[in-house]
Amino acid sequence: MITLVDSNVILDLVTNDPKWSDWSGEVLAQAADESVLAITPIIFGEVSIRFETIEELENLLPPNEVERLELPYEAAFLAGKAFLAYRRRGGKRTAPLADFYIGAHAAVAGLRLLTRDSQRYRTYFPTVDIIAP
Repeated sequence: MITLVDSNVILDLVTNDPKWSDWSGEVLAQAADESVLAITPIIFGEVSIRFETIEELENLLPPNEVERLELPYEAAFLAGKAFLAYRRRGGKRTAPLADFYIGAHAAVAGLRLLTRDSQRYRTYFPTVDIIAP
């Protein structure tokens, strides 16, 4: 089993978020015991804003411990369709398309998704197994 780790969980730990770091640390450790942890280039990019160098981020997310997944074209297509449905339902343009890529990737590849922001994923990707508060 592979668990895709959303950037918000990683950033909770990096920033020692007072509300979420304990929860994120506990579920991340449990997911690591049960499965392979993975990220995508999109998640890597979202987390990178907290680091000065790529080497710092590589030290946090070493490739031998966190698998690097490429985004399938099928997931990109599904992300676009889900984002379109979101917009048609009145969703704001400011909502990040990146979340739709992450959810679509999990749906297309049959991945579990560890996130603390589950509402959008559950709405637009109901087949994804989500670990969330």
